[in-house]
Amino acid sequence: MNKRLYVDFHILQTVPPSCINRDDTGSPKTAVYGGVTRARVSSQAWKHAMRAAFAENARLDVGKRTKKVAELVKEQILALAPEADADKLAKKALENAGIKFDEKSKSDDKVTKALFFMSTAQAKALAELAVAGSTDKKEYQKALKAAPSMDMALFGRMVADDPSLNYDAAAQVAHSISTHAVQNEYDYFTAVDDCQAEDNAGAGHLGTVEYNSSTLYRYATVNVMELAGQLGAEQAAETVRAFGEAFLFSMPTGKQNSFANRTLPDAVYVTIREDQPVNLCGAFERAVPRSTQGYAEPSKAALAQYAQQMYSSFAEAPAQSFTVGSGLETLAPAQTAKAMLDALEKAVRDALAGNEVG
Repeated sequence: MNKRLYVDFHILQTVPPSCINRDDTGSPKTAVYGGVTRARVSSQAWKHAMRAAFAENARLDVGKRTKKVAELVKEQILALAPEADADKLAKKALENAGIKFDEKSKSDDKVTKALFFMSTAQAKALAELAVAGSTDKKEYQKALKAAPSMDMALFGRMVADDPSLNYDAAAQVAHSISTHAVQNEYDYFTAVDDCQAEDNAGAGHLGTVEYNSSTLYRYATVNVMELAGQLGAEQAAETVRAFGEAFLFSMPTGKQNSFANRTLPDAVYVTIREDQPVNLCGAFERAVPRSTQGYAEPSKAALAQYAQQMYSSFAEAPAQSFTVGSGLETLAPAQTAKAMLDALEKAVRDALAGNEVG
């Protein structure tokens, strides 16, 4: 029986002048890798964009991460018993489950001390216990542990006050870095006051915004067995597909109105592995040099070469591979994104069936 099953996603994506992920000074995030400065987009930024993409998909059951979890339970209580004191019951239900409230909060709404990730099914289960008048704290905790949403299973849940409510994340997302060296630039801009006097030619506002452009290497991996253990085999296969679709097509929204930087990947390489995840960022430890072909094409060549090098030395070749776009055909035949996602979902479902995961 195969006890390990991972899906790795490798994406090369060119982004024009943009500032999609800023640091505390407003500058595009960067990192030093291979001795040179690279553009960087944090994993948190891309995971937030993915969760937004999940929420827009009506077919997906997604949770909410908020300090206002009492409101989620309250909504379910009112649906079950409109005449009930929903505020009081919701707060009590969460306290019975071990969730602590911020008593120092100045808000009229009851908020928890920390952000809490909750699925609709969990909110409903707590509401049912509260309406029924249950005082069994074990039942409340059981309700809060069962039935995670797909994004909760993917990205995990950490509850400092009660680690028993934690979920291990089935997915990991790397910080995206440029395959080449970058140097941030500055855009000096002015804004015109539409109602200023005709004899005043000056601008109403002056400012600068920092930006860069790059070809990014993006990587993520999903532990399919962990995911199946939480969601079941059928939903796990659907979730892997949804994760892949969101990872391919989402984009963090920083300064998006200023730069309109919504691009699609240049090339995608997806593998199903039975040993361990393999991040191929080593392909770009030596920064891709400037060329007349730009950076995307030599980045594809570097990725393909490095992957084959790894497979001939340290890692086994993947059980299955898929590519989208041109330039990575030496790793797997190219196909459309939809065809790849269809094939990936089927491959994961077949693999899990072979592993007898319920």
